[in-house]
Amino acid sequence: MYKSFSMELAGRTLTVDVNRVAKQANGAALMHYGDTVVLSTATASDKPRDGIDFFPLSVEYEEKLYAVGKIPGGFNKREGKASENAILTSRVIDRPMRPLFPKDYRNDVTLNNMVMSVDPECSPELTAMLGSAIAVAISDIPFDGPCATTQVGLIDGEFVFNPNATQNAVSDLKLTVASTKEKVIMIEAGANEVPEAKMIEAIYAAHEINQKVIAFIEQIVAEVGKEKHTYESCAIPAELFDEMKKIVTPEEMEVAVFTDDKQTREGNIKAISEKLVEAFAENEEWVALIPEALYQYQKKTVRKMILKDHKRPDGRELTQIRPLAAEVDLIPRVHGSAMFTRGQTQICNVCTLAPLSEAQKLDGLDVNETSKRYMHHYNFPGYSVGETKVSRGPGRREIGHGALAERALIPVLPSEEEFPYAIRTVSETFESNGSTSMASTCASCMSLMAAGVPIKKMVAGISCGLVTGDTDDDYVLLTDIQGLEDFFGDMDFKVTGTDAGITAIQMDIKIHGLTRPIVEGAIARCREARMFIMENCMKPAIAEPRPEVGPYAPKIIQIQIDPAKIGEVVGQRGKTINAIIEQTGVKIDITDEGAVSICGVEADKMAEAKKMIETIVTDFEEGMVFEGTVISIKEFGAFLEFAPGKEGMVHISKISEERINHVEDVLTLGDRVKVVCLGKDKMGRISFSIKDCK
Repeated sequence: MYKSFSMELAGRTLTVDVNRVAKQANGAALMHYGDTVVLSTATASDKPRDGIDFFPLSVEYEEKLYAVGKIPGGFNKREGKASENAILTSRVIDRPMRPLFPKDYRNDVTLNNMVMSVDPECSPELTAMLGSAIAVAISDIPFDGPCATTQVGLIDGEFVFNPNATQNAVSDLKLTVASTKEKVIMIEAGANEVPEAKMIEAIYAAHEINQKVIAFIEQIVAEVGKEKHTYESCAIPAELFDEMKKIVTPEEMEVAVFTDDKQTREGNIKAISEKLVEAFAENEEWVALIPEALYQYQKKTVRKMILKDHKRPDGRELTQIRPLAAEVDLIPRVHGSAMFTRGQTQICNVCTLAPLSEAQKLDGLDVNETSKRYMHHYNFPGYSVGETKVSRGPGRREIGHGALAERALIPVLPSEEEFPYAIRTVSETFESNGSTSMASTCASCMSLMAAGVPIKKMVAGISCGLVTGDTDDDYVLLTDIQGLEDFFGDMDFKVTGTDAGITAIQMDIKIHGLTRPIVEGAIARCREARMFIMENCMKPAIAEPRPEVGPYAPKIIQIQIDPAKIGEVVGQRGKTINAIIEQTGVKIDITDEGAVSICGVEADKMAEAKKMIETIVTDFEEGMVFEGTVISIKEFGAFLEFAPGKEGMVHISKISEERINHVEDVLTLGDRVKVVCLGKDKMGRISFSIKDCK
């Protein structure tokens, strides 16, 4: 039976319709937040997928452009592949919910969120996050929820919860926090150097609001929730572990995994795997389970040594950062380049500058954000981890890592008025063993400075890990986690920032939430580590932005003209501006406000284009001196072009001090001559003189 539930959330009404649509899904919620409408559904397969050793969860966030009254661009008037915003939203929904499904659950689960209407006052992304949580909670899919999500802004020092589009545009913080009843389970943030204490305050203010939403979800579940279905457990048999320990003792496993070289460790594990396969050759069922069983054996070994003995696989102290190295200008002829190395993680970043017309155009649901001038792209080739695989373009992970580094650096970029360039940085992963996104942030920061981008402050990033025991106060925090500690640990807490505060956070966990001491401890650890990285690695390589862009980067001159004169500069069907571009070889961008950017490599050509534009928009007045080219000769005088589309006439009587019978006796087509403006004649026309030009 169709039921509707409502609550007031951050000053607006949130309504959930259940059993109104999509009744054949395991769970469905038609979400209304203001006039924003999202259909969230959850479906699960009846049986586990054969041959997989992971939980196959898929999360989709579908942006329907009819939701904002748009028809998709291009030839194919259908929505195409997911936008970057849609991919990032899917990841934010996935990260808090994935750990709440049973660890031994292998049935396919798909969470789909279809945005059908967008109210600028109510975020469709937040509505989808809540919708997914509700759809799963009321379904028969096993789930240890409910969970809830709140967004937080910071305007004039005050928190704003679930801010609207206008508030987001001026907010110093864009924070998303997901929680269960007891703990915080996900943090995602972009911030304008927000101090650590203020960030923690914001996180737990959101956590309190989440408790009200969870109580609302529990009310819905109590009335319309389905009984959770039973499932076929894919847990590894305990007797297999017992037999494995007889063949490979815990002491032998410790020796195998505790090394600072990734290749050595992988070689050791491969040898153990072959030994186990040989020992269990007659038991095909067990042989098929060896990869997952060996993974869990390694995990238990590493976690025990870290938690009980405070011993890390590579021998480091808990707060110790791996060896650091940084350099700039390693790639010739590009506009800026830098390489950052932290242990076996190595990123090379290349910066490219271009006119603002090269900014990325966005075709999405946000009507206020139609383009972006800073783009950070991240690539993760197979060779970076010693794998053989063909590159098929960026996946969701690459897009997510690139967006995180992009978000980390946006707060320190100069404004378009200060630095009128579109900026692209590309992080190429040369080697990976933990937190390449944080290495990308460091490399990108140095690359920008090497390119002469006047960033306001240096930004660095680091990741903090976690291993937990049986109680909330039994845990160990790990600074600068490597791949093994990420795989086998409970948390990947990434924080970027300057010496003044945080610019970005991304927190992934594999457990059912973090206590406040863990969150505070991780944020403090990350601050200490990023200060160390900046002082001891990045500043020795490049301490501040270069005073100007490099020799191969385009140069940009900016001038301001009267917006009413834009038409004169552009000319009919672009004839005038195209003539300037063809003559000088520069690029010209003009905004509706009359800001003109002239971009080129040769200073003299840029100056020539600037002079032409200034001449075109000048109102000729008596006494002004100009230089023009003879473009037409008549019996009564000569016509001169001062700039494309800007012409004037010199009467035959004003050409020479001496009387001349024919204009051709003195002037030839193409001659460059100086003239003085004589003002307007009786007919209101402006006239010029050569002979009166002193």
